[in-house]
Order: sequence, then C-alpha cells, then structure tokens
Amino acid sequence: MAARMSPLRLLALPGDGIGPEITAATQQVLRAAAPLMSRELEIAEAQIGFAALAASGTTIPDDVIAQAKAADGVILGPVSHNDYPPVAEGGRNPSGVLRVGLELYANIRPARTYDGLDAPTRRPFDLVVARENLEGFYADRNMHEGGGEFCPVPGVALAMRKITEEGSRRIARAAFRLAAERQGRVTAIHKANVMRITDGLFLRVCREEAARHPKIAYDELLVDAAAAHLVRHPDRFDVLLCTNMFGDILSDLASELSGGLGLAGSLNVGGTHAVAQAQHGSAPDIAGQDRANPTSLILSAAMLLRHLGEAPAADAIEAAVARALAAPETRTGDLGGALGTAGYTETLCTLIEKAPR
Repeated sequence: MAARMSPLRLLALPGDGIGPEITAATQQVLRAAAPLMSRELEIAEAQIGFAALAASGTTIPDDVIAQAKAADGVILGPVSHNDYPPVAEGGRNPSGVLRVGLELYANIRPARTYDGLDAPTRRPFDLVVARENLEGFYADRNMHEGGGEFCPVPGVALAMRKITEEGSRRIARAAFRLAAERQGRVTAIHKANVMRITDGLFLRVCREEAARHPKIAYDELLVDAAAAHLVRHPDRFDVLLCTNMFGDILSDLASELSGGLGLAGSLNVGGTHAVAQAQHGSAPDIAGQDRANPTSLILSAAMLLRHLGEAPAADAIEAAVARALAAPETRTGDLGGALGTAGYTETLCTLIEKAPR
C-alpha cells in the first residue's frame, strides 16, 4: 500500500550552531522510524542561516521558502538570528519568515515530566501551551510593512501590539481541539486587567469558543498568576491558551520545570503547512563537539509526523525518548548522562528498531 501512495516529503533546514548536528540526528531517527510509516519517507535538505548568507546573500533564499511550501512538512534547525546582519543586508530571521510565509498561526509546545529524570518540580505533569504565532509584540510578524517598534525622539522607544479577532479565534479553536484529545481542560492566559482592549478582545473570543465546547472545562488566569501556578502546581494545567509573548515565556518556564529546554518539542502549524522546530537556540559555543542534546528537535519531528497522520512512527519515537531519558547511561551529558549526540542518537534508533511492529 505504501508503495502506491505518494511519498512523505520533508524538508530539513539545518541552520546555525548545533543546528546541523541535531538536524542530522533527527533525520537519522526519522529514517529508523520509517518502516512504521504508511508512506515512503523522503527528506531533502536546503541551507539557511550563515551558510545561505555566504552562498546567496540572504539567510533564507526565496527558493528555500518555495521548497518549504511544496513539502509535506519542514524540520527547522535553530538559527543565530541575533548575530545576523541587518535585514537590508540579507539577515532575515528564517523562523519568522517561515511563520509568516506559511501562515503558521499556532505554535504548539508540550511540556511533560519523565520517569527517572530529575526535574525542578516534584509534581509529575503533562501540559501543552497553545501559543498564537503571528501577532502580539513580535515586530517581524505583526506588520505588513515597517517595524512594530519605533523611537519618535531620543530616549523614547515604543512598541505596538497587534491582536485581532481572526488570530485569536484561530488559536482558540486549536486549543479546544487539543483539549478534546487530551484531558478536556483549557486555561486562557491574559492580562486584561491592564491591557483591557487587546487582551479584552482575546478573552472575548476565548469565551465565545468555550461556549461552543461545553464539554471542555474552561477557566482564565492572569499571566503572573499562571506563572506562579506553573511553579507550584503545574499538574493543574492541561492546555494553556496564550497570546504570542505570554505563550513564549510560559512555555519556556514549563519546559524548564520538566527538566530543561533540551526536552521541549515545538510544532508550528497553519491551515496547510507545519514546521517542526526545537524550542531552544543554536548554542554555537558547543557546536561540533558532540555535546548537543537533539531531543527537542526529535520530539518536534515526532509531533510533525503525528500531525501528518503517521501516529505509529511518532509513538515509537516518543517511547524511545522516554526510555532513553529514564537512565543516566542512555542520556546526554547535559542531563547527567554518559552519551554524546551521536551515541544518544544511535541509542534512540536501536530502541525504535526493536520496538514491536
């Protein structure tokens, strides 16, 4: 049957710093899981970041954007965009460009604790942050032309925040869909007591969607209270429904509470496209040293597979990660383990290949 179906075509974009290492590790794991997929797996690769800047004068060429649109899904390695030259000199943030160009309005970020792995919290938890991905204070995403930040006079800097009904409704619907597949609870995160108009609009839409889903438990929390509850009682949450910046911050907090950003999967989703992306940065200080932990990007790729209908392969990858994290001898050095990037990747592949078919 798989031979008669069109291949599953993924595009890998290695990026900067440790990006090439963890992207290669992710591709290796995907190929180990390929026998569990319903379609033949094909992975193409294209350059972004400093490699693309040196070759073509831009950190994300137009032909790469076209390839991303044509692929079934994209695996995006971390980039060092803070070190890029100005946009006028080719230094565009590939992550922001793809989110806008592919209309990836939802950033889905799970966080969970793992058996056998120490975490800052003593309470086991399993939650998901559903983060709006195209609005808020993020200047590279909320303006058709020009920046969202400006300085009218020396010593005065201003930032504009865009919240729309359409953007709020899309992420709210995504959050309620997630909750229906999980524990059936949504918590809307806001600061409407201060930002009455923008967060007020966001909350109105969230309440309207809650009314359409009476079987889903719904509540609301101020963002500062949500941060406190995450630290003390992370197990009270199922799906956190957030605007862009609040979701960015709280998802990092949740991931650290689970054991670190190196474990944090992340999937950017739109109506027709999806991009798997590690939640952490490019860590150039350890690049090329076999010290990078590829778990975040590997789990992100598993999320991508699940989104594309390949649940058995996603299950096998996630189960292999959980087994590897359970013991120090099969973890990477950043988690107190004995393995480097290559050894850890080989361990995951072996666990996947030995999994029951």
